[in-house]
Amino acid sequence: MPATITAREMEETYVAAFAAKAAQLPGDAAWRGLRSTAIARFAELGFPTTHDEDWKYTNLAPFLKAPYERVVPAHDGKAAELLRDAKLADLGCPRLVFVNGRFAPQLSATGGLAAGVTWKSLREAAADGSARGLATRARFERNALAALNTAAFEDGAFVRVARGAVPGQPVHIVHVAAGAVRSVAYPRTLVVAGRDSQLEVVESYIGPDGAAYFTNAVTEVVAEDGAVLDHYKIQTEGSQALHYGLLAVEQGASSNVTSHNIALGAALARNEIAAVLNGEGAECLLNGLYLTTGRQHVDNHTTLEHAKPHTTSHELYKGILDGHSQAVFHGRILVRPEAQKTDAIQRNKNLLLSEGAVINTKPQLEIYADDVKCTHGATVGQVDQDAVFYLRSRGIPLAEARSLLVYAFTAELIDRIKIEPVRERLAASLFARLAGGQGK
Repeated sequence: MPATITAREMEETYVAAFAAKAAQLPGDAAWRGLRSTAIARFAELGFPTTHDEDWKYTNLAPFLKAPYERVVPAHDGKAAELLRDAKLADLGCPRLVFVNGRFAPQLSATGGLAAGVTWKSLREAAADGSARGLATRARFERNALAALNTAAFEDGAFVRVARGAVPGQPVHIVHVAAGAVRSVAYPRTLVVAGRDSQLEVVESYIGPDGAAYFTNAVTEVVAEDGAVLDHYKIQTEGSQALHYGLLAVEQGASSNVTSHNIALGAALARNEIAAVLNGEGAECLLNGLYLTTGRQHVDNHTTLEHAKPHTTSHELYKGILDGHSQAVFHGRILVRPEAQKTDAIQRNKNLLLSEGAVINTKPQLEIYADDVKCTHGATVGQVDQDAVFYLRSRGIPLAEARSLLVYAFTAELIDRIKIEPVRERLAASLFARLAGGQGK
């Protein structure tokens, strides 16, 4: 195969790779039919390009000059090393570890799971039929990368908390990329919070520096009536990685879902959130923090769909950009005609630390109801020089003064993290990174 190939040839290699692997993928006849439909849709759509409006500022072409390939075996030795070094890989709670998209029981810690919580690999769930509803929330008809994941995923995590259960401890899912250069993995997660239950789920994505690999992840979250669910995504992948992640959420009546999306790694990262508030009185909170340096590129696309009356959404995304890095924020609030009494707030705030950093931000309201309260806004600025002068006048050196002010910019979001080990370790990591300089 040549070093570089055309876009169509590239897509054909993924279709061929699926065909070669299809018989070994988990699932019954219904799942096999779903996979066939998904790969056919991927073949029709092809990889997104900058000609697509939603990808106008994010160019995948430099990363797709040659195909990424599955890795066999799972390279658990390398994964164990990465887990030891990652500050947020061990939170002192039960965890499921997946290496290159496959469950790694020898690296997982499944003991001590609270009553009312069921978790297993999707391969096991496929065998016993417990993962019903997979791929019904993460729609792939217009999303080529979600279609590719739906067709090609080998394994994943299934988590369910029973009706009324309150575990009192988080569930941690760790996705490790530990393959060779130009490897690909398709992590998949399905989380179901039963009626009136409470659950905290942390998904961590880690990988090595220096290896150009591709993570294509899809997570589906279902919050039934009255459920309270906090979802944390912490992405600290390697500096040459390509990361795509879709979080699809469906909420029942009076449910509450909070998403914390922390993007610190990868050469190019695209995070999409599609939340449907499909029950009266549902509430959704989206918190996002992204730090970029060098020539990193981070793209956040969020959609909050208010489908029923008396629903509430509050969204706050903050970005810190240095060097010649770039970021994209496109937040969309969609209010359906029947969603009267909607209350929605969307904010995006960005801090540019260098002249070469670029942010493209587009908050968007699409309202089809006439009795709503919806606001949005975006800001782009630099470190307040008056505040820097004030700190320096108190004897604080320039670099430290700037770091303190930049860290203070993140504090509002860090303080919203309820899981103590996540909050403390993330705060320490951010402060050390900022104190050391973001890089050029």
